[in-house]
Amino acid sequence: MVEATLAIHPHWTVDLLRQMPQVAGERYELIQGELHATTQSHTRHQIACTRLATELNNWSQPTGVGIAIGAPGLVYADNEAVAPDVVWVSHQRLAELLGDDGKLHGSPELIVEVLSPGKANEVRDRELKLELYARHGVREYWIADWRTSMISVYRWVEADFALVETLQSGEILTSPLLPGFACAVERLFALA
Repeated sequence: MVEATLAIHPHWTVDLLRQMPQVAGERYELIQGELHATTQSHTRHQIACTRLATELNNWSQPTGVGIAIGAPGLVYADNEAVAPDVVWVSHQRLAELLGDDGKLHGSPELIVEVLSPGKANEVRDRELKLELYARHGVREYWIADWRTSMISVYRWVEADFALVETLQSGEILTSPLLPGFACAVERLFALA
């Protein structure tokens, strides 16, 4: 995704964003009142998103405890609304978060962002969204990089969000949030 920060308006809100003309293929996010616009992502980015959601749903369906959703609207406040690449949310939490507008109003248990090339994209996912998700109580945050076939895993550790591991091809992704979930990292990034 190519990302740009639009500073035309000093403090963007969800209401202002609704009034703005929508451009096909662009996604808009608000972080602390700052507007971030992204364009269509690389096909490898989308493959990683699809594989992550599929693996999470393949684990979730037999357990019946939750669901993975691709690019849901996530609204925290009037000036904070994002669309993470993939989320996993328990059915109980989904019932609490799902608004009449079809957006989630609060944090799912797990959020996954797949990095796109470019400094602004990396800063957004590794810093701005990391801080946003930590502030709003996301229990686990995965940052996947299809270019390096690596996944960084952040979790709550002793009342703070911390990087607990960075996994690469040949390693297995697991999570205490998802008992029994296990996925070979290379499966998430393979083209075939």
